Amino acid sequence: MIAGVKRERDVDEDEEEEVRVKIGRSHGVEDRRSRHCPYLDTINRSVLDFDFEKLCSISLSHINAYACLICGKYFQGRGQKSHAYIHSVQFSHHVFLNLHTLKFYCLPDNYEIIDSSLEDITYVLKPTFTKQHIAGLDKHGKLYRAYDGTTYLPGIVGLNNIKANDYANVVLQALSNVPPLRNYFLEEDNYCRIRRPPGDIMFLLVQRFGELMRKLWNPRNFKAHVSPHEMLQAVVLCSKKTFQITTQGDAVDFLSWFLNALHGALGGTKKKTSIVSKVFQGSMRIFSKKLPHPDLPAEEKEALLLKDEYQEKMSESTFLYLTLDLPTAPLYKDEKEQLIIPQVPLFNIMAKFNGSNEKEYKTYKENFLKRFQLTKLPPYLIFCIKRFTKNNFFVEKNPTIVNFPITNVDLREYLTEEAQATEKITTYDLVANVVHDGKPTEGSYRIHVLHHGTGKWYELQDLQVIDILPQMITLSEAYIQIWKRQDKDEGAESHTGA
Repeated sequence: MIAGVKRERDVDEDEEEEVRVKIGRSHGVEDRRSRHCPYLDTINRSVLDFDFEKLCSISLSHINAYACLICGKYFQGRGQKSHAYIHSVQFSHHVFLNLHTLKFYCLPDNYEIIDSSLEDITYVLKPTFTKQHIAGLDKHGKLYRAYDGTTYLPGIVGLNNIKANDYANVVLQALSNVPPLRNYFLEEDNYCRIRRPPGDIMFLLVQRFGELMRKLWNPRNFKAHVSPHEMLQAVVLCSKKTFQITTQGDAVDFLSWFLNALHGALGGTKKKTSIVSKVFQGSMRIFSKKLPHPDLPAEEKEALLLKDEYQEKMSESTFLYLTLDLPTAPLYKDEKEQLIIPQVPLFNIMAKFNGSNEKEYKTYKENFLKRFQLTKLPPYLIFCIKRFTKNNFFVEKNPTIVNFPITNVDLREYLTEEAQATEKITTYDLVANVVHDGKPTEGSYRIHVLHHGTGKWYELQDLQVIDILPQMITLSEAYIQIWKRQDKDEGAESHTGA
């Protein structure tokens, strides 16, 4: 209770001081020291890290958090007896930044610091992008130098693996390289006015994803990597701990949940669109036919097949990604007793959507034959390659390598005749490729992304970023892929990265 009273007092003292400063300014009086603070040269930019939760390192409160710009720690309050004030006296650390208002203060003297040399610090805390800046992001491949001396390409930036969150990192990195989605979140004005019901926590995902996008694409970073700590805390909270930072998860499960959660938090429904559905949503026809129980006598089966219940029914459905099934991996070995890793062309597993290939689906009670045909292709198409099968005892991984071209994949043959007449461009180029290495439950994730400005491919695994030849991408155990529909003028001139 006393701690609660103290917190309120810290807030009140800060607010009173703020009012005094404002009154002084309104009378044309500004503290002479504001523009001549003698402690600015004590600021240590190399220890500043704004990727973590903005809470006091002592009270663990979010209210009125300040960053000490000399040691990088966060403290609460600014009034006398506050944690920030005491820290300034004890350690002679005098320059603090209010993490909410982005104002600088000198403690314990308690005056606001006004100095243009501090703008780089506020920009790292809260990067902003103009429409002009966003429009030019994919037009060049300019390298930038971080404060720590490392050079980096904005957007091609490593993400910290805090413990076991690489399954989420690769999805976040893949989505950050989808320009229309990225551009939407780089500009906070696009979503800051969306109204949510009282007590709805899901909008936190939108805010944190926007913050992460702006940090990943920041050309003025202090370091060439970003920690997704706040983003992942929002994921843990909003998924009710389905997805954790400390235990390995499945990238496809996370992608599916995250896209649907973002769509809903942005006000999207089955009928109402959001940026997520505009970028990724396609549609298909599903033809479904119920099958008689296999143990029934032949005569009974024939009789049942005449009934309405067993006739083929058609339904329309939307999708945010397509699941591609791999053929069962063979168990035979070669002469050297080594397991042969099978290979399959992408077009073989795409045949699931040609409208004629039938596949049996078994439920607890009934069996169905289904076939699929696409009716609308999205601007960005996501493939999830089904590598894992779960049975009662363990998870098995299918190591089959999928052979695919990096560019000019034409999907026209998987569209209905009506759709073929209306869809003008049906050719896609790969822009992101998520790979799973190792055992089903213990493995690790990495991602290949295309940098649109240079046409070069990069491999990102946690903090490691290396450039990679495009022909190496097809040798990996691809798990998630994002394909971009070609622009009208692109055609065969699309980047190969060679």
